[in-house]
Parts: sequence; C-alpha cells; structure tokens
Amino acid sequence: MTVKNALSRRGFVGGVATAVGYLTFKPGLGLLAQGVGPAHRLAAGAQQPLNEYDSYAKLSFNENPYGPPDSVMKAMTHAFKYANRYGYPDGGIVEEIATHHGVRPENVMIAAGSGEILDVVGSAFASNGKKVVGVDPTFAQVYQHVTSVKGSAFTVPLLEDYRQDIPGLIQATKKHYRDVGFVYMCNPNNPTGRVVTKQEIRQLLDGVPEDTVVLIDEAYHHFVDDPNYATSIPYVLEGRPVIVTRTFSKIAALAGMRLGYAIAPADLIRQMSPFETGTINALVKHGGVAALKDTESQATVKRLTLDLRRKTTTQLQGLGYTVIPSETNFFMVHLRRPVVPVIAEFQQKGVLVGRPFPPMNQHLRVSIGTADEMDRFMVAFKDIMSRPITTAGRGEGRLQ
Repeated sequence: MTVKNALSRRGFVGGVATAVGYLTFKPGLGLLAQGVGPAHRLAAGAQQPLNEYDSYAKLSFNENPYGPPDSVMKAMTHAFKYANRYGYPDGGIVEEIATHHGVRPENVMIAAGSGEILDVVGSAFASNGKKVVGVDPTFAQVYQHVTSVKGSAFTVPLLEDYRQDIPGLIQATKKHYRDVGFVYMCNPNNPTGRVVTKQEIRQLLDGVPEDTVVLIDEAYHHFVDDPNYATSIPYVLEGRPVIVTRTFSKIAALAGMRLGYAIAPADLIRQMSPFETGTINALVKHGGVAALKDTESQATVKRLTLDLRRKTTTQLQGLGYTVIPSETNFFMVHLRRPVVPVIAEFQQKGVLVGRPFPPMNQHLRVSIGTADEMDRFMVAFKDIMSRPITTAGRGEGRLQ
C-alpha cells in the first residue's frame, strides 16, 4: 500500500478555497461546505432573507430535517431562564452521558459539537510536527485542523468498493510510528456512508502499536442497521487508547445548537482538556439530556430516514445510476459526469446538495430530507441528468 503525505498546509488550504469557490451563492447567500472548515454551517446565513433560505430543499449538510422533538424543545425552553448566567445548572449532561454509555464522568468530555472534539484531539496529539493517519476522502476537518497546528496528515486511498483500507492504515501507522499522533476513522464514513465492521475495527486496534491513539468518529452511529457494525466504546472500557466521538447534530436535530462529546480513557481526557473552549450554551446542555432519554423520537427519525433513503436510491438505480451502499442519513450517487456543474444546477432549482469530494469528482453526496424534499430532488435530478453535459462540465470542473 502506497501512503501519500497528502496535505501540506498550503496545499490543503488551497483545496479548501477551491471547494468553497465551487459553492458560491448569489450575493447574500454563501454556503460553506461541510467538512471544509470548522464553521460547518451556512456562511452568511444571517444575511439571507428567511423566506428565501426556507424555500430551499436542504440536502447538503446531513441534517435531521424534522427538528428537535417536543421533549428537547421543552427542556431547552425551560433552560432559557439561565441564559443570563455563567455558572448555570447544566442539567447533569456529563453524568447523563456517562450513565448512558456505562462509563464514569471522567471518561466524558463535552464540546460545541463533535467537530470541536476533533479539533481538540488534533491539538492534543498531532501538533508541532506530529501526524494524523487516515483515509481519503473522509471528514476533512480533522486534517485541516492538524495542518493549522503545524502537524500533517498521511492519507490512504479508499478501496475500489469505497471501504476504508484497514491493512493500509495499519501499514501507514507502523511505517511512521514515531511521528504518528493518532489514527482517525469516521465510522460510518462521511462522505461514502460505508461502515467499518466490528471485525475490521478489532483488526485495526490489534494491528497498530498498542500505545497508538485511535480516534473513531461515530457521528452517524444511530442510522446504522448493518449487524456487522458495532460502537467502539467497549474498547474504552478495556482501557485501550481509543477516543469515540458522538454528536447531537444528526439524530437529535441539534446541529445549530452545537453539542457533541467524547468517550475516552481518563488519562486521554486529561491530555485533551487544556484545549477545550468551554463554549457550549446553556440551552443545549439541557436539550442533550432530554435527547438521550427520548429514544422513541430517535427511532422514528431513523425509520423515516432509512425508508426515504431506500426509496430514493431505488429510484436512482432504476434510472441506471450506481449508488454506494450507505448506512447513514445520506448517500453518494455516481453521476458519470463532473459533479461541480450539477451542484450548481441543483441550486438553481432550489435544491442544495453536497459539495465535491475529490478524488470522487463524479459522485454526488445527497442528504436525506423530508419526503417532499426528496421528491423535489428526484424531479430536479431527472431534468438535470436528461440534458447533455455542458462545456463547463467537460473542462476543469470549476464554475466561473
């Protein structure tokens, strides 16, 4: 397996700028692609008239389109009375997470979204010349942050079936062992939606040097149905140097409120703590407690999401398009043409879809929205894909 030292600071940031350039909206609305930067949000959204923002079918950020359940809204509304305080009661969020996973509070770190946890891990373990080892493409914020703190990344290409290359990751980690700060794995992977099986996770952990920190991002854990998948939290209980991250942004519909957490051995949490920002708001802590308890709402969201994913991907396959098997609230479809012009055409039809994920330059990532949004996507897809490839699509793939 050839491992490529993929990211210089200049090279990565340049790629980010290009990706943002692909998705520039008309004045007043800019879209910062998921994973491109730490903001992980609609850029300049506050400048966009609400009715125009609301008119889009938003299938670009893997969000929960249904919003927080009543239980969570009630908890956050109650917590408004603490909005003017610093030392407010937080609803016991750390203790609730610890109980939920059968760990101790000292095994838990909360943050403003799991994205902050990824940054914290990068700062704690891969700054000043250290490396992160992972696959490409994946959730690129990890690599971006490591380069920003003077680390770098070694990336391994995905396999031909878009699964993560476990032997390749093991080989890369061993080869660069003295310089490796941690190994990163998004499971299921973003943007492909493919899982790493529980057998492969064990293969990885047993294959790398035993003191290697392994960061496993389980942002999409709640949508998985594959019986060969399992959470990696039990490895924390075994005392392995494993950090598992979760988020309330997806299944719990709290993307705009920012709450995530890590489960890890207490000694790793202590090493990470100096880098946390403490920027979590009062409301979302109470909302997170309610979300953990509201398993019925989560089950409903999962059922609706998987049903619509199955319906939409079946329709696409019926039209002759290949879809990568997904275990998440999004999927990737192979367009057989450059994806960048297609993204722009969807936008013109009021449908926001995912950004480019090089080198998968003919694959489109689509989040699962409501039934109405998925119908709008299919109408737009059939129209756009029925037309010939434009001159811009045959060129460099960048919109002017």
